[in-house]
This record gives sequence, structure tokens and C-alpha cells, in this order.
Amino acid sequence: MPFLFRKASGAVAFIIYLKPISHLSYAFHFKFIARAKKWNADLTYICNMLTDLRSDTFTKPSAPMLEAMFSAAVGDDVFGEDPTVNKLEAMGAEMFTMEAGLFCPSGTMTNQIAIKVHTQPGDEVICENLSHVYIYEGGGIAFNSGCQVKTVKGNRGRITAEQVTDAINPTDIHKAKTSLVCLENTANRGGGSCYDFADIQLIKEVCLQNNLKLHLDGARLWNALVTKKETAAQYGNVFDSISICLSKGLGTPVGSLLLGSREYIQKARRVRKVFGGGMRQAGYLAAAGIYALENNITRLAVDHEHAQLIAVALRKKNWVGEIMPVETNILIFEVKVPYSPKSLADKLAESSILVMPISSTQVRIVTHLDVSTDMIENLIGIINNL
Repeated sequence: MPFLFRKASGAVAFIIYLKPISHLSYAFHFKFIARAKKWNADLTYICNMLTDLRSDTFTKPSAPMLEAMFSAAVGDDVFGEDPTVNKLEAMGAEMFTMEAGLFCPSGTMTNQIAIKVHTQPGDEVICENLSHVYIYEGGGIAFNSGCQVKTVKGNRGRITAEQVTDAINPTDIHKAKTSLVCLENTANRGGGSCYDFADIQLIKEVCLQNNLKLHLDGARLWNALVTKKETAAQYGNVFDSISICLSKGLGTPVGSLLLGSREYIQKARRVRKVFGGGMRQAGYLAAAGIYALENNITRLAVDHEHAQLIAVALRKKNWVGEIMPVETNILIFEVKVPYSPKSLADKLAESSILVMPISSTQVRIVTHLDVSTDMIENLIGIINNL
């Protein structure tokens, strides 16, 4: 990949050609940024033509984000002495009007810590049958918390208060004790579907009436907040704990936050240590999260617009079956003859466009900040010719 160093005057200082960015270590990025700053130059990436729509987890830090990481003040976070981690945790908690936050390496870890703190071995957790905590976290609810799961078949990943009520076990020594309800917003396998906040409030009432805790897997909650024009504070006032991801649409390389009460997060910090999630000079990563929260939330609307444009093109093709309603940045559609999900993915890969077959009949496309409007227009042109 070529890196273009442009001096303040606008003249090109020099161009370095390197391997594609996926083959570079972050150390190389830091080195180039430091050199560019030394020469009073702006670092601009000339991206290759690869359009990776498999997931918004494929985002890479921008040059300003990398610069923020490189200049972060750090300490030992296990001792609670990393100022940048502390700032990020406080920043996330304040946004959601919650008391405290905990920075972790992944959303899976924040979800699993949340469940562990809320439950006791032998308890039962209620969630939607395609939810991430149930099917994409390696059986972690059983392995880490010793709990069983009661799944509910929802509407594109969303469940209702009535379904939660029906799923609660009666007080009976033969039955597992229902202790926790987990929601996911947006719902990945629901095509990025969003809850109506009024429905969440009804579920919360059921939880209060039955002494249940309510956890939110908010890996893509930012997308829901933008498209539904809701606020983080609304969610902080309803949920007992919230997991929010920084490394998907917000574009950081690593990290999620778990938010809750001060007492809850104190317990969660101990569980993080047991899970091996204690990090030392994690401020370099936390700095990316701070940059993302300050700069990359409102722009998610662009990703949503891009997903809508792709959906319009797909609806015109006779090899496309059902397309799930597109609310945010995820587009899931059915593939029909002459293509299969795999053959369609292979065909698009010939044009350096990567998509993800997720079943024997469906393909998933996820837009994100590393996919430009030009890339979307190129994809639409290819779709039109298939």
C-alpha cells in the first residue's frame, strides 16, 4: 500500500509503497506518524481498492486516531493508574448517566463479565434465540457462569415483554432460577434491527416486577442511537448493565466498555482479572476509544445511507430473494439461482469486494467508515452487471 507524505505547502514529500495495511503492525503506523510529524507533514493514506464488507470489525484506525494513541499518557491499569483508561471509563459512564465503567479487550468479555456478575451457577438467562451472547460467544454463559439459557424466538432478534413474562420460571425447586434478561440492540442476525425504546421500557417493568436484572449487549448500540435519534442517557436509566463496543462502527482497533453502578463495576473488575482481561499500559488503546467517542458517532448515519443504496440495487436483481429491512449498517439478503451465497461472494471477490455468506441461503453486508461512497458506487455498478 502506498503512503503519501504531504508537506504543509501541499508538495508531496515522498511516497512509500508497502504491503497491504492488513500486513502491517501498528508499530509501523506509529513510526510513520512520528516521522511525518517531525517533517511537519500530513499523513494521508492512499487506500488500495479492496472493499471489505464482511463486518465493521475490519475497520482500521485513521491517522488522527493513531496519532492520539501514540501520544497517550499511560500507566498501569491493573493498579488503576492509567489516566487515559480512567478518562475513557468515566467518559462512557457519563454519556450513559451510569456510575462507572470498565475497559475490556472485547465485547464478548464485557458481555460474559456482565452475566457472571449478575448470576449464580444454576441460574437461567433469558435471551433471543439468535443473540450474540448465546450463539457467538463460545458457550460462555455455561462455561463462565454455570448458567443455562432459555431462548425466545423474537422478531428479527427482538423480544417482547410478553415473551419475557412467559419465559420466567415459577418458584419451584425443580426449576432453574430465572435471574437475568439479555437484550441485543442492534440485533446482528436481525439485519441490524433496532428496538423501539418503548418496548425496552415494558421489558424493564417485567424485570422489576420479577426481581430480574436487565443487561444490554450494545455492540452496535451507537447505530441504533443514531438511526432512532435516541440518547445514551435513556438506555443508562433502564439497564442494569450495558456493554458498548468501540471497535466496530466507531473504528478503534480494540476494546469495549462495560457500564453499571459503582458497586457492580467493582465486582466486574475482579471478574475481568479472573478472565485474564487485566491490561497494563492500555491507555494506548483507550485513547483510540476517546477519539472515537468524540469524532465517529454521528458519521454512522453515512454507513446507514450506504446500506440503503446497496439494498436499492439488490432489489432490482432476480437472483436476490428476501432482503431484511435495512435500518442501520447491516444488510442481510437471500441469494437465489444462478448464485449461491458462496458463489456470489467468490464472484464479488474477483473485483476485490468481500462479503460474508452467513447461511446456505443468505449473505451479509456490513458498511463502515472504511467504505467510501466511491466504493459503494463501484459495488452497485458491479451488482447491476451481475
